[in-house]
Amino acid sequence: MMPGHVVKICGITTLDDAVAAMEAGATAIGFNFWLNSPRYVDPAAAAEIIGSLAAETACPTRVGVFVDASPEYVDDIANRAGLDVAQIHGGACAGLRCWRAYRVGDDGIIAVNDPGQAEAILLDTAVPGLRGGTGRSFAWCAARELQHRVIIAGGLDASNVREAIRQARPWGVDACSRIEAAPGRKDHEKMKAFIAEALAEFA
Repeated sequence: MMPGHVVKICGITTLDDAVAAMEAGATAIGFNFWLNSPRYVDPAAAAEIIGSLAAETACPTRVGVFVDASPEYVDDIANRAGLDVAQIHGGACAGLRCWRAYRVGDDGIIAVNDPGQAEAILLDTAVPGLRGGTGRSFAWCAARELQHRVIIAGGLDASNVREAIRQARPWGVDACSRIEAAPGRKDHEKMKAFIAEALAEFA
């Protein structure tokens, strides 16, 4: 695998899923702090999970997902939970590393307006009323137009992640709903298969 590529499992709510993702080779795990998400996790619960992983040498990057949150709120949760990165869906980047999310519509147009603080741009499929976790993909080739590090999300699993990487040539990939048994509960076999396919394509 090329150094620095991101293979992220998002919507982690349990230690069991976090450990399984880590053991399968995920390089990042995501915790959703948006109250309206079916994958919402309390910051104290996230801190407990992260604390249990902290001693592991292969501990993945810990990413917090925030929707329209103030920088002060993001920093507070990041400090309490022990996050490495804030994934921002609306709002401003906070004091730690930032991945800024944008939604891609049916027209494939990506209007990126980032003043430069973001380490990466995360692209997800635009679905009315939802902010991620849609299970739907977009035209991946649109990502190649951006002059940024790109992470692609939306409708990824083991069956299509290789093709997504070939078309988008991204820095990273992010999976959530299509590798679940239920919202916030991962299907470990689907998760392992996704990670294996992504790592193999990035190799």
